[in-house]
Formats: sequence, structure tokens, C-alpha cells
Amino acid sequence: MKNFVVIAFILFTSIGFSQSAEELFNNANKLFQQEKYEAAIDQYKLIEELQLQSDELFFNLGNAYYKLNKVALAIYYFEKSLKLNPSNADAKTNLAFANRMAIDDIEELPKTIFQDFYEAVIYKLRYDTWAKMAVVFSFFGAIIFLLYHFSYSSRKKLLYFNVSILSGFLLVISLAFAFKAYDYQVNRIEAIIFKQTTEIKNAPTLNSDTIFKLHEGTKVIVLDEIDDWKKIKLADGKIGWLIADYLKEI
Repeated sequence: MKNFVVIAFILFTSIGFSQSAEELFNNANKLFQQEKYEAAIDQYKLIEELQLQSDELFFNLGNAYYKLNKVALAIYYFEKSLKLNPSNADAKTNLAFANRMAIDDIEELPKTIFQDFYEAVIYKLRYDTWAKMAVVFSFFGAIIFLLYHFSYSSRKKLLYFNVSILSGFLLVISLAFAFKAYDYQVNRIEAIIFKQTTEIKNAPTLNSDTIFKLHEGTKVIVLDEIDDWKKIKLADGKIGWLIADYLKEI
């Protein structure tokens, strides 16, 4: 009986949270439509504090900050939206607009054919989506193999055998894509510069030489961390160190 009470309490609590989050989200959307962007942000942030993350929530937060001309925060939340849902076309479009507001114009290094393929195909979906596809192909292949094993028709056996080979091939491809996407979407640490202007050093010390400067809204890749410093890399290949508090990881 005790276990039932505990389970019931957890269920009712989770339902209450979801209803509360839904109400907050609807209220925030109404405030946004009324151009009360600061109030809308307060409502969206309450949902974020409940650890109920979604690409729509981050997308709306990005829009609200964009309306207030808060470049770094707008870019940060559009990027977070895309991290949860890489196929969110609206987030990609609005991120492009927000990036035009940033001061730094970083020219990306030329991409290889493989990098173009990764971005056009593998990174279009999240790693867990590729993993689910692999599971589907594995079950499908197992069923087709059973049909092959119990079939008496030579023509059907040939068909089932070929389909099972194809499903096995797609299983391997899906798994490979899942690992590649996981490495890019989880192990790769990206961040947004939040300080208006910051000096990038050639070593993690204040008295080291400044090699270039960055401004708020610029996206970087975090390579390493020492004490209060982080080693970053830009899309154009430049590498340097800056104080960790000057950026926020996506």
C-alpha cells in the first residue's frame, strides 16, 4: 500500500508540473504576442527552471531576446533549440538573422566533402533518432530472417534473404551515424561569448599576449579548461584562451 501511495504521489506531482508548465508556456506566448517581451521571458525562464526543456521553449526565448536586441542571449537560445532539434528550420532562419547582429564576422574554413556530407545528412538528426532507427532495422531484419527460415518457397527465400541483408546493412549504417552524431552533438562543447568585448590570450594568464579580440554573440568551440580559463577555437581555425566566465556553454 505504501508503494502505491508513493507512486500515486509521483504521478500526480508530475501531472501538476506538466499542467503548470503548459499554463506558463501559454501565458508567455500571449505576453510575447502583446509585445511584452520581458514578462514573456520571465514566464519562459520559470519553465526552464523546472528542467522541462524543449526546442520550442528555447526557440521562443531566442525570439524574445532577439526582440530586445540582446544578441548573445538570442543566439544562445537559438543554438540550444537546434541542439535539441537540428531540423528546426525556423530556429536556423532566426539564428541567421541574430548572427547578423553580432560584431564578429568569422569566416569558416573550407569544408571537405565528408564534412559537407556529415552536416547535410548525419547532423540533420539527433543521435538518439539514428539509434532508434538502428533498433527498428534490427527488429525488422530479425523478422525477415525468421520468414526466410520458415519459408518453403525458393523465390520467397531469395527475397527474404536479400531484404534481411539490406536491413543488416542499414542497421550498421544507422549505428555508425548514431555514434558520429553523438560525438558531434554531445562530446563537442560549443559556447557563446557573453562579454561585450574580450581579449583572447595565447596562454591562460592575464599577463600573456593578446592575439585577437572577440565580442558578444560569437560562437566558439571549447577545447580545454585550466582553472578559470578556457581554450577556445573559432570556425576560422584561430585558437586562444579567455576567462571562463566570459562565455556560456550551449
